[in-house]
Amino acid sequence: MPTNPSAFTMAIGTIAPALAIGIIGAAALLAMARNPQVSDKIQISMIIAIAFAEAIAIYALVVSLILKFVP
Repeated sequence: MPTNPSAFTMAIGTIAPALAIGIIGAAALLAMARNPQVSDKIQISMIIAIAFAEAIAIYALVVSLILKFVP
């Protein structure tokens, strides 16, 4: 167990969302490059997917704050 569990929680809890956001962005750019006519719909779907991925990092933040401040 690390000496600071809240820092460990944030480190692990933000790696997956960061990778997911990168993959989502790359896939959206490829899709927009292949079919520019529907780039508006792709961009909206990308923003929604990024928001869902970012929610996981926010959950990790809440857990790390609980670990830090609740004895």
